[in-house]
Amino acid sequence: MTEMAKTYDPKQVEPRWYRHWREQGLFEAGAGQGDPACIVIPPPNVTGILHMGHALNNTIQDVLIRWWRMQGRAALWVPGTDHAGIATQNVVERKLHKEGKTREDLGRERFLEEVWKWKDQYGGTIVNQLKQLGASCDWSRERFTMDEGLSRAVTEVFCRLFEKNLIYRGHYIINWCPRCRTALSDEESEHRPVNGKLYHLRYPIKGSKKRLRVATTRPETMLGDVALAVNPRDERYEGLVGQTVLLPVLNRELRIIADDFVDPEFGTGVVKVTPAHDPNDFEMGVRHELEPIDVMEDDGTMAETAGPYAGMDRFACREQLLKDLEEQNLLEKVEEHDHSIGHCYRCDTMVEPRLSPQWFVRMKPLARPAIEAVKDGRIKFTPERWTRVYLDWMTNIRDWCISRQIWWGHRIPVFYCDDCDHVWADRGTPEVCPKCASGAIRQDPDVLDTWFSSWLWPFSVFGWPEESRDLEQFYPTDTLVTASEIIFFWVARMIMSGLEFMDDIPFRRVYIHGTVRDDDGVKMSKSLGNSIDPLDIIDRYSADALRFSLIMLTATGQDVYLSDEKFEIGRNFGTKIWNAARFMKMNDDGAAFDPRRPPFDEMALEPDDQHIIARLNETIASVSENLERFRFNDAALSLYDFLWHNFCDWYVEYSKSVFYGEDEQRKQDVIRVMHYVLCASLRLLHPIMPFLTEELWHAMGYTAMSSSIMTAEWPESFGYEEMKPWGVRRATVEYVEAKHDLIRVGRTLRADYDLKPKQRPAFRVRPSQERFADMLHEDRGSVADLLPAAEVVVDREFHPESAMPSGISRLGTVYMSIEGLVDVEAEIQKLHKQLETVEQGLTAVNRKLENENFLNKAPREVVDTQKQRKSELQEKSRKLKRLIGTLRNA
Repeated sequence: MTEMAKTYDPKQVEPRWYRHWREQGLFEAGAGQGDPACIVIPPPNVTGILHMGHALNNTIQDVLIRWWRMQGRAALWVPGTDHAGIATQNVVERKLHKEGKTREDLGRERFLEEVWKWKDQYGGTIVNQLKQLGASCDWSRERFTMDEGLSRAVTEVFCRLFEKNLIYRGHYIINWCPRCRTALSDEESEHRPVNGKLYHLRYPIKGSKKRLRVATTRPETMLGDVALAVNPRDERYEGLVGQTVLLPVLNRELRIIADDFVDPEFGTGVVKVTPAHDPNDFEMGVRHELEPIDVMEDDGTMAETAGPYAGMDRFACREQLLKDLEEQNLLEKVEEHDHSIGHCYRCDTMVEPRLSPQWFVRMKPLARPAIEAVKDGRIKFTPERWTRVYLDWMTNIRDWCISRQIWWGHRIPVFYCDDCDHVWADRGTPEVCPKCASGAIRQDPDVLDTWFSSWLWPFSVFGWPEESRDLEQFYPTDTLVTASEIIFFWVARMIMSGLEFMDDIPFRRVYIHGTVRDDDGVKMSKSLGNSIDPLDIIDRYSADALRFSLIMLTATGQDVYLSDEKFEIGRNFGTKIWNAARFMKMNDDGAAFDPRRPPFDEMALEPDDQHIIARLNETIASVSENLERFRFNDAALSLYDFLWHNFCDWYVEYSKSVFYGEDEQRKQDVIRVMHYVLCASLRLLHPIMPFLTEELWHAMGYTAMSSSIMTAEWPESFGYEEMKPWGVRRATVEYVEAKHDLIRVGRTLRADYDLKPKQRPAFRVRPSQERFADMLHEDRGSVADLLPAAEVVVDREFHPESAMPSGISRLGTVYMSIEGLVDVEAEIQKLHKQLETVEQGLTAVNRKLENENFLNKAPREVVDTQKQRKSELQEKSRKLKRLIGTLRNA
């Protein structure tokens, strides 16, 4: 056994053990090493840095992987990063901007060289941060969504879908980000409420002095109007259908059409039809064969078709257009109007619906088998409520826009022949057209949506489309751990791709964890300034403290509410365990034995021994079951309650009287019990607190069992029948539980009369349960040590001659003698002063609660606090009066 420092130093311990684990190859899992258990990491963006969401997500994954590894399974956690097309291109473009350059200045090839340089220099940041967290990924298998193997998989998938006519190119309204200058999928356009305005415009009817009033939230798009529409059953506009109005400012003639889409109740019941800038208008335009007019460029400025507003920013155009309309008396009124507007999920720019030629995947055929895989239970969601969310979205799924107008990413493998107009998808880089042999060919300039590579992640990381032993061994994977916001981005798409290309599900279970929020319930965000940096927490408290606190606070599927102080939970817990282990070493005789199978059947186990052994085995069963059910916080709470309270607070305290005594055999028995308990407890705790447990594993001499706790066997739990040969009895364990309650009552009596630790009163116990009376009499020595007491007398007939401090416990009534220990008159005076203070506080609280003005105007939580305060003061008053009465009658 090594010498243990007085204080645990995680800054020295954690890096050392992480290096050791990697050097020994303990994170690696080869095919054929046992029952496979695989997780593929949700690949963080190569631009990312560790935030609390990452910390929670990856801690949960690491808990599962370390647990499976200790169960003897071939546990594999595949790491990797995502190329993050839009985000990474934005980072590099900002860098170029500082140098006075644009990507167009460099050209496509040189720009991509710059992106790869940036990736090589900074792309490993989040990976290194995950290592600080303790993530036990098999780093020898680290993948990147743009590496050669994954790129080959992307091309193969595109070509297969293209050949099955599941990929097509079409002109549709898509979400367009003017800042990133690319299309976005529906999921990438994050809608949020905006305090906007509703503009009421007047459109002159040709050949009449009448005008039609039209309400719009985006007046600048009116420059692309091709018609006005009314509901065919709206009596207000009977006779107008087919007539012509003049587009304000541009004076273009527009036809009035009738369409059931128009809601007569919204606005004026007349809507402008702008097929190039609104998805509903686009559908209307198709129905009525209207030619769209695009009035915006890809950077959000107005196009030549916008007439006098060409070249203006869209919002500057809006401002000028409204002034012009007002001058022409064509702006009737402006109303406040709250509505929801899409924003780019990467740069937060307001998205512009825009007609654009894009590549799409037909999703309905892919969705059908993915729906069945969840319905028939092959894939299970935890919490189960997410099943309905998934199924609802999949049932109403829309085609996926997969093309992006940027340069960083997988270039779309589609080629065009300028001579014969042939269009084809190719797995290679063709030099001539396969149809006419012309060399006048060119590749589509767009790249694929980043998610197009990550939806293949569960099988592409194993070398697909090539066959491999890894693919055979580890696919399907076991569990996916992720957040709810990417169920549609990623989870659903992986299920579809797995069934399409592997003919099997990609994972069996999906665990959806909650969102990390601050103590006020607001989602943590750097922009809001309420985020907590996990690396700062690791530096201040340790990675183990961060991990344990997160797990303990994370109820299944519920959001997590955090503040800096909550990470003290994990730090204090680690300190408690360290101190207990150090105490054991100070009292260990160094005799060698196997803590997994101590010779309990040869020992005379005392009641406290039996109790701690039984509670340990209950904890083993509880932790194992809760991990299996993804109830991670319940597993942590079981460990916390057992180690802190049962082991440290009770058994370690109990052991002190043994170690300070003269019975050498008893000392050996107790230390063996302690080693059995700690050895199993460290293994239970290892998945959550890997560094502390590895350090103690070596410090306590458990390496004879396994050179690393990471490869030690997961503890086996035993029931009372199996522990019977050891001498563990259920009745004895129940007695110790009741004894603990008796000691708590006795300690409360001591505290009530402010007795110092050295003051040892005599206690009398009148048992209420005959079955425990003899056991308590035999065990009175340990009870006296734990109270502490001068003596503990068990007397079934005891009745005090005068008032005596007492309390009721599960074992019976506990009486404490204060004779010679308390100055009765001085104590009564002190209690009277305390009572006076309490009564003053109670009067003040009552005054507030009887004040109608306070009750009506104060916030509800303030009133509730005062009511709680009243209840507490009333209870304190009753207790003080009872103590005073007892002293007077003593």
